[in-house]
Amino acid sequence: MGLAVMILGLALFLGVHTLPAQRELRGRTIAAMGEGGYKLAYALVSVLGIALIAWGFAHYRAAGMIDVWEGLVPAKALVILKHITIALMLPAVILVVAAFMRGHIYTAVKHPMLAGVKLWAAAHLLANGDLGSIILFGSFLGWAVFDRISLKHRSDGGGPPIPVGGWGNDMIAVAVGIIVYLALAFAFHPVVIGVPVVGV
Repeated sequence: MGLAVMILGLALFLGVHTLPAQRELRGRTIAAMGEGGYKLAYALVSVLGIALIAWGFAHYRAAGMIDVWEGLVPAKALVILKHITIALMLPAVILVVAAFMRGHIYTAVKHPMLAGVKLWAAAHLLANGDLGSIILFGSFLGWAVFDRISLKHRSDGGGPPIPVGGWGNDMIAVAVGIIVYLALAFAFHPVVIGVPVVGV
């Protein structure tokens, strides 16, 4: 039941997030609903999707996760993979922050939000070999790859350009990224997710 709810949530959340890539469909939707209606519906579906993903994954874990490859990997290799995941998460978080604090990182990577999501998803696939995790993180990785490819083929530039700053923005992105990374590692992951990542 939990896995089915999580998949439904993924379909809603990632489904609505593919809409910006479909420019004609997006245009028709905005024409029918209005700009405000479109943004409201987009936000509501996104929030509902996230809620279903969280609820479904929590219940899937509580019912007993379904191992796919984790049981086939030696314990020492699993520890190494988890350490790699912890290391990869720092640049992933910094990239996501750099999407909002635009500086040289943003200019060099072009789409740091998508790069951060891809790194986050790939890192978690390394550390989790159960069916639910593979579906969850594999879906986000697939969406990020799809969206990055679609950006190369869009005929318009999307929203209005946002000014790009200098090294100051990069320093802020790195500093905030480190703070968020530490909060995720020491507070969010063990308390909210229920899985400690430090000292394991």
